[in-house]
Amino acid sequence: MAAYIQDAVRTMRGKARPDGGLASFRPHDLVKGLVDGLGARNPTARTPEALILGSVGQVGAQGGNIALISKLHAGLPDAAPAWTLNNYCVSGLTAIGQAANMVAAGQASAALAGGVEMMSRVPFMGDAADFYRDLTFPVRTRYIPVALAADRLAAAEGIGRAEMDAAALVSQTRAAAAEGTVLGASRLSLGALRRDECPRPTTAESLSALAPAFAGLASEYAQALEGQAIEARMTVAHAPPMCDGCGLALITASPGGAGPRARILSYAEAGGDPEASLTAGIAAADRALLRAGLGLGDMDRIEFMEAFAVTMVKFLRERSVDPERVNVGGGHLAKGHPMGATGAILLSSLLDALDAGDGQFGLVAATGAHGVGAAVVVERLGAAA
Repeated sequence: MAAYIQDAVRTMRGKARPDGGLASFRPHDLVKGLVDGLGARNPTARTPEALILGSVGQVGAQGGNIALISKLHAGLPDAAPAWTLNNYCVSGLTAIGQAANMVAAGQASAALAGGVEMMSRVPFMGDAADFYRDLTFPVRTRYIPVALAADRLAAAEGIGRAEMDAAALVSQTRAAAAEGTVLGASRLSLGALRRDECPRPTTAESLSALAPAFAGLASEYAQALEGQAIEARMTVAHAPPMCDGCGLALITASPGGAGPRARILSYAEAGGDPEASLTAGIAAADRALLRAGLGLGDMDRIEFMEAFAVTMVKFLRERSVDPERVNVGGGHLAKGHPMGATGAILLSSLLDALDAGDGQFGLVAATGAHGVGAAVVVERLGAAA
């Protein structure tokens, strides 16, 4: 049994601060807004047989099973199970993968899945997990903040400042050019927010003038690093801005309504070396492509999560891929990273990019801290042969 993406939508991304464009909303308000948007386009979205949401900071405004709270707030059927998962920054894509598996296995004919993260209400590491500071774990498995992990990865891979500045400039330039085009067709406005807030005017000169931003983390986590010297390379431009956002997809077992936008060809999760954090998304992409029987060269569009600039440089350096097909509307370095929502937002962005380019095959690859990765390969329906 196949799994189809009937439709996928996303919110605009608001800055994660008290005066951010989405900060006055609650997480379940964002989900309801997307349910309403999907329902206006396809009535099946109002009667799903399940709701699965990814969310990383499951405390405070996002605690208490945010999927269940969102189901109640959106007026979805009482009989539909609703559950929330945390798979770090790939949570939203994992949720969609689980929904696709559910549909393909015949356990549901339609399911809503995606993710929500409001970092203006629940900040990064807001769950204050004991693990973040636990020194009883073997050194290679101890938690390392992603910014420090990015600096360590850049040193290990020999990726320098100029390459990362270039990646950041591409992301910002493409995001600016995409504003107001079909590449944003599946973004839905909530409140007064009419565009993603995080992109900013950027030049090569402004990027080169920035100083490394995360030098203090190495001393703070010196025990986990066992004294390893880490050169601080990441600037704020090499890191995706923290933001609020939500993404949601309607996954169905068969074509219905006006017809699905795409068919899911494969889905893959990958674990990775926790000491080489932020690399498992590439492994997941390889696995998903293998399962689909396709290669990177077959992909008309790719949405590759810009966890940090170093990951984009590594991906383009190591894989035979046309960079003009990757993140054509800009990436996370420009638009921001609402952690648990990211995978779902990237999937929605991919469908828009395939529509804009009349492409057939597309890939989403997402990566998270500590050896977490997920990827999905889709075939756009209605594409020119």
